[in-house]
Amino acid sequence: PQEKIVKKWRLEPGKMLLIDTVQGRIIDDAEVKQQLATAKPYKQWIAESRYFLSDMPKVDADLKLSASLLDSQQAFGYTQEDIKFLLQPMVQSGEEAIGSMGNDAALPVLSAKPKVLYNYFKQLFAQVTNPPIDPIREELVMSLVTFIGPKPNLLGIDETKPPMRLEASQPVLMLDELEQLKSIAKLTNNQYKSMVLDITYPATQGKEAMAAAIASITSAAEKAVQDGYNILILSDRAMGAERVAIPALLACSATHEHLVKAGLRTSTGLVVDTGSAREVHHFALLAGYGAEAVCPWLIFETIKGMSADSYQGNKNFVKAVSKGLYKVMSKMGISTYQSYCGAQIFEAIGLNTKFVEEYFTGTITNIEGIGLDQVAEEAVRLHTAAFGTDPVLANSLDAGGEYAFRIRGEEHTWTPESIAKLQNATRTNQFDTYKEYAKLINDQTRRHMTLRGLFEVKPAGAAIPLDAVEPAKEIVKRFATGAMSLGSISTEAHTTLAIAMNRIGGKSNTGEGGEDQKRFIPISSDTTVADIIGASRIESNIPLKAGDSM
Repeated sequence: PQEKIVKKWRLEPGKMLLIDTVQGRIIDDAEVKQQLATAKPYKQWIAESRYFLSDMPKVDADLKLSASLLDSQQAFGYTQEDIKFLLQPMVQSGEEAIGSMGNDAALPVLSAKPKVLYNYFKQLFAQVTNPPIDPIREELVMSLVTFIGPKPNLLGIDETKPPMRLEASQPVLMLDELEQLKSIAKLTNNQYKSMVLDITYPATQGKEAMAAAIASITSAAEKAVQDGYNILILSDRAMGAERVAIPALLACSATHEHLVKAGLRTSTGLVVDTGSAREVHHFALLAGYGAEAVCPWLIFETIKGMSADSYQGNKNFVKAVSKGLYKVMSKMGISTYQSYCGAQIFEAIGLNTKFVEEYFTGTITNIEGIGLDQVAEEAVRLHTAAFGTDPVLANSLDAGGEYAFRIRGEEHTWTPESIAKLQNATRTNQFDTYKEYAKLINDQTRRHMTLRGLFEVKPAGAAIPLDAVEPAKEIVKRFATGAMSLGSISTEAHTTLAIAMNRIGGKSNTGEGGEDQKRFIPISSDTTVADIIGASRIESNIPLKAGDSM
């Protein structure tokens, strides 16, 4: 009855209620949170156990390259495209460059060019239309704050002396911030001790020495933690003509996994000081495989030659990477960098199981491929090219060819020849030319750029007569176009697909965008597409038949 109702309300987002059966009452949201918040002196604990990297005294950074800037860039696989298409927009505007979807270049494992290890990994993401978190409109619930150093016991609320926490506002460190970490013992009265581990090895030892070099690094890391060092810095700054850099991702993950297996990972922090990281994807990978912070030292040196104001350029680059990390994390519904760090939300493509299980334990690798020997060989090839005598690389970076076709660049499915044949076939209505184009695209057995190009068709047996199989007109009724919204493809393409599928009895999926109401009217035999949707919106007019549906 209405007279017995004491209070009416709804449970709002982020709020709670507690039904206390002992006291016989409902405890509302404010009281529950007040009890929990005041149960322990949390504010005092946090204040007493936290350092802020930004509040510490500044330490001058004096970066001295072991080789020239150009040689260093080449040794880490930089290309002209990296500078022009990726780095320049980030430095100038603090934003990632905007690019189109799709990549018709060869998979790294099939490419004839040496590739950096980062390219063998793809991000996993929640496959929904809208991102699980909107990194722009819901930035309030996202954070790039990272804690460098030992991890406290999450359940140890009664500990009298919890480990100190070293907090950085975001994981991309400037050069002076890395110097602070190197001098952290002095800055924190020995609360923290850091050690730099060199992740390079003598070039004269070749690719065969990389496995032993990694084992040496992981053993040194374990001993350092046992000796009380609670921040480990993996650095490849010693890379030069005489020393090859182990791929930073490999060194980071190998060290991370080794310490996890030794039960020591929560006793230390892991920082990567590398010249190889330059894309958001690279930083995301290093984070996913254990790096609590990354200092891209070669990027900062590169920016000096690109921007009149290198300080602002550095800030813009860090801002662009930070926004990119928000975007990457949001695609999996992860809101904090601390949750993303070490989460390994990637799959490997073209790396063999033995290699992945040893150095990237737990990562999915559905497509086998190369192992440590080949990864080492690619690193050595890049190093040899950088310090070799190739006249093309004497004064400039390699052209690249990942994002646009280049004569000496990466192979692409779409070549000037294939595009020209397609354009010629459509403009002249020559089916023979189209067949030449189709052969170039469909036959991937010659250039080996795609996985399907590696397959050979296995005959099913002797041919059977056509009258023994289902007629083609019945088979096509099961065809359906993908859900491509109006706007993601042109009005003309959207309409043409619908007409084609309706003529053969298949299904045309409009996508979320729906259809223009003009397409709902009945169609007579003397009508064209231009009559329905307007001549200004199409390139090639199509005569319609009575009964056609758009």
